[in-house]
Amino acid sequence: MNRKELINQINAKKSFLCVGLDTDLEKVPEHLLNEEDPIFTFNKNIIDATAPYCVSYKPNLAFYEASGIKGMVAFEKTIKYLNENYPEKFIIADAKRGDIGNTSAMYARTFFEKYNLDALTVAPYMGEDSVTPFLTYKDKWVVLLALTSNKGSNDFQLSEDKNGERLFEKVLRISQKWGNNENMMYVVGATQGKMFKDIRKVIPNHFLLVPGVGAQGGSLEEVCKYGMIKDCGLLVNSSRGIIYASNNRNFADAAGEKAKELQQQMSIELDRMTSK
Repeated sequence: MNRKELINQINAKKSFLCVGLDTDLEKVPEHLLNEEDPIFTFNKNIIDATAPYCVSYKPNLAFYEASGIKGMVAFEKTIKYLNENYPEKFIIADAKRGDIGNTSAMYARTFFEKYNLDALTVAPYMGEDSVTPFLTYKDKWVVLLALTSNKGSNDFQLSEDKNGERLFEKVLRISQKWGNNENMMYVVGATQGKMFKDIRKVIPNHFLLVPGVGAQGGSLEEVCKYGMIKDCGLLVNSSRGIIYASNNRNFADAAGEKAKELQQQMSIELDRMTSK
């Protein structure tokens, strides 16, 4: 999916919601454990309930790999279901890959050719040659880690060099030489608040994937105030706050309601931006 198509979906849905499919067998409703494939059954129900309110899905590979072969089969079935039934959705594999060039090329082949996903999260620590293999695919996106929402982000990402440039700012600045705003996004945690102002000084036009709204306490209003641009430029992810809204038989309906609440808030923020 290219940038224009993504923006069209955001405008059509009045939403920039990304639903994180972090499916944990210890958290799904108990009655689903009797199903032949409880992970896929859970995902299918969540997807059908939330599809009217979101533009994107983000399965986190760790939750599928934890169940071994059965988990990866469920991941493949989930991707196939999305591609066949909701081809307009922007699908991000949250896998945080990044290795030497030939290894990254294999990761790119896996996610962009075999699974036909739109985007992949990538760690920038190993530098340019670990990222550029992912950027050779037309209408596919690298989502580069920049400033994350976890407490440990302070350990490295906010460290300054002798000129006062913080590490996340260096990542933003240098990585723009590798890709552009048509094939590269950045992960910025919703809990970073006013830091979005500093980020927009370096990358005023790139899309940001923003986790941390909901269960992690990030503010949607603050993210939009400091991070939204003319054509939105945001994909805000919510995982636990939506998919585990209920662990009863009404789990899908509850997830749909939570997604709808966020979509309605996003619609207000989009209207506010267009009225400026």
